[in-house]
Amino acid sequence: MDLKLHTEQGRSTLLSHIELELQKQVSRLDSPRTKHFHEMLTYHMGWTGEGAGPEATGKRIRPLLVLLTTASCGASWQPALPAAAAIELVHNFSLVHDDIEDNSPKRRGRDTAWVKWGAPMAINVGDALFVISNQAILDLKENYPAETVVRAAEILNNTCLELTRGQYLDISYEERTDLTVEDYWPMIAGKTAALLSACCHIGSLLGSADDSKQEAYRSFGHYLGLAFQVQDDILGIWGDESVTGKSAASDLVEGKNSLPVLAGLGKNGTFAQRWTKGPIQPQEVEEVRRSLSSEGGLIAAQDASKQMTDLALMSLREADPQGEAGEALFELADKLLQRDQ
Repeated sequence: MDLKLHTEQGRSTLLSHIELELQKQVSRLDSPRTKHFHEMLTYHMGWTGEGAGPEATGKRIRPLLVLLTTASCGASWQPALPAAAAIELVHNFSLVHDDIEDNSPKRRGRDTAWVKWGAPMAINVGDALFVISNQAILDLKENYPAETVVRAAEILNNTCLELTRGQYLDISYEERTDLTVEDYWPMIAGKTAALLSACCHIGSLLGSADDSKQEAYRSFGHYLGLAFQVQDDILGIWGDESVTGKSAASDLVEGKNSLPVLAGLGKNGTFAQRWTKGPIQPQEVEEVRRSLSSEGGLIAAQDASKQMTDLALMSLREADPQGEAGEALFELADKLLQRDQ
């Protein structure tokens, strides 16, 4: 299929194929006795229920990365669709469980699965998405040699373990008062960067890239994930709520150990003194935000974001993606790395 992958129309076609593959994978549970269970998964995926549609599905950045990486290596992207679906299903399994662990009532403007059906049923929804992701990756056997399929599955499962490591660190950090910026990087390497890294690693594997190119693509995804999370941390405190759709007060009120916060704590100034006294109240946010900025928290995060962005783009140039898919990959990276603040 000849697509202009660097155009909106080309990406729209990719997204429609991704959606069809995801629906096909999730339909494994669409049988008479588990029809309602299947509907729980389709609700979480954004396809059914009140508020269903593009806003509820999310942007599907991760499966896009898989397919664009494969195509930028000069290979056809269609046979890689099961891997793209597997990655997105892992992402969504982690979201279902994160919502329970974080006690989050909303996801993309809608009630979370645990709010609608209770935590035990939502845990089962997450488990089902995880299992189906592993079934999806094995569907690669229709078009790839066994050795490639096993390697793709190995990367996927190693990534899932990294996600649990990152989540463990995130949860365990909530009770810590001695954290530094050095503690931050291993956490987000697991929670955010691991899956983006896997997208590019698996994509290049399925594109028949050699080991050095696979490593360059993997490195690109890793640093892309780190830069993306640091930017998210900045937006979580100083972002424009009308652009981000998220309250810029929430990260401070929730006591999130983001990079700006940890950088500010390292200064042992006014911000650190207030932070260690207990939860920030909504009416204090503006003053706390100002002191964090004046004591270097914002600059430190911006510097780190630039450093990770430079490393991501350097790795992508080293990977040397080809053709229209290569152009689209650079455009997507640019979009992700230059979000409005």
